[in-house]
Amino acid sequence: MTFSSMLKNSRTNAAPMPGQNYSMVTEFILVGFSNFPQHLLPTFFLLYLLMYLFTLLGNLLIMTTVWSERSLHTPMYLFLCALSTSEILFTVAVTPRMLVDMLSTRRTITWAACASQMFFSFTFGFTHSFLLMIMGYDRYVAICHPLRYNVLMSNRSCARLVSWTWAGGSVMGMMVTLIVFHLTFCGSNVIHHFLCHVFSLLKLACGNENSSVTLGVILVCVSALMGCLFLIVLSYVFIVAAILRIPSAEGRHKTFSTCVSHLTVVIVHYSFASIIYLKPKGPHSMDSNTLMATTYTVFTPFLSPIIFSLRNKELKNAIKKSFQRKFSPLSS
Repeated sequence: MTFSSMLKNSRTNAAPMPGQNYSMVTEFILVGFSNFPQHLLPTFFLLYLLMYLFTLLGNLLIMTTVWSERSLHTPMYLFLCALSTSEILFTVAVTPRMLVDMLSTRRTITWAACASQMFFSFTFGFTHSFLLMIMGYDRYVAICHPLRYNVLMSNRSCARLVSWTWAGGSVMGMMVTLIVFHLTFCGSNVIHHFLCHVFSLLKLACGNENSSVTLGVILVCVSALMGCLFLIVLSYVFIVAAILRIPSAEGRHKTFSTCVSHLTVVIVHYSFASIIYLKPKGPHSMDSNTLMATTYTVFTPFLSPIIFSLRNKELKNAIKKSFQRKFSPLSS
């Protein structure tokens, strides 16, 4: 059974209760940036377009550098390539639609397209979180169990771990999408967001089970994300304990430097996610909520390749060598 047919079946099963005269919603309107002053929209468009292009080019540069440099054919950089892939796909699932709607007068999105966007954004978003967790485990094994590293992190083990992260992300995306689009949408079809955001959609659902579904979605998402964060923190507790046992300051610095880029991305990822999903309810305007949402959907993927390129010495040197070979053949 395909993803589209599963959604159609769930929608059929979610028919209104007898006696209720609901008109089924077949498309939604994305408010997005439409309430912003019109003269600011070209500026926002150019800014987010440049960030989008830089995100794509930065992650593609990391991937091509890792695959072209044999010295980087290690588990840590295999996971980094998978992370770059998930960031590219997440950005492609969200940002182009936002950019088009920013300069368009027609901001409608069909029911199926909205469900597809939610599925892909959740799939790649959760895959990103699972990969960060696996990268934390990789650093834990490398520092705390260096003699067993080649056994625990063999090529087959790494491929299996990456496959499980993608499978887990797909399951989470499918689960959340089916839960949300099992509901009946009636009345208003205006989504106060620039994408098919889960909580904005839940506000449009009708029926008695809306509150229980909202609670279920929150529990599923928070449990998965907090579980990943807990395992990352636990990995770094053991890593710090192992580093403190190194006698020389130079050895401690050299060992910890292999974790800095990953730790920085984790902090940025979960900090911006907390701002969006755990912010207290208050008198926030729709415009401020829209701008805050872009910090996670646009700004975080934009920062990630910068952090890995600047804070990872091996990768930075490999990128320099790659550019020297291509643009300065005589000097290389």
